[in-house]
Amino acid sequence: MVGLVLTVLFPVSGSAQSKTALIGTWKLVSVSYVMDNGQTNREPYGPSPTGLITYTADDRMMVTIAFDGRKPLSVNDFITAPVEERAQAFATFVAYAGRYTFAGDKVVHHVEVASLQNLVHTDQVRLVTLKGDRRAQ
Repeated sequence: MVGLVLTVLFPVSGSAQSKTALIGTWKLVSVSYVMDNGQTNREPYGPSPTGLITYTADDRMMVTIAFDGRKPLSVNDFITAPVEERAQAFATFVAYAGRYTFAGDKVVHHVEVASLQNLVHTDQVRLVTLKGDRRAQ
């Protein structure tokens, strides 16, 4: 995979994208993967994933993404829920946090903690489009 394109809507501040415009908590609009062969997977998390991403002024970020169509566990206790349900819940949710750097249309997430341990100590490059305003309430 070459990169992940997250489309979140930000307020536009002039013609250039700025870090100041990035700061805040935003609702996810869409996700797509650009693969090594140049092809794009337009719905890796289903047609209507939900998610929030937060960027702070002190260069911290956190993201949560829930796949479309997630099912609740059959019990409220995730420890006693059937293993198959827990596996499905884990497989359909992504969360990570760390530092970030921003330049132009790219944000690099420097992952420090993640629901998938393989992401820790990696840099995740994200292409960002700043348009509109869908700041999370």
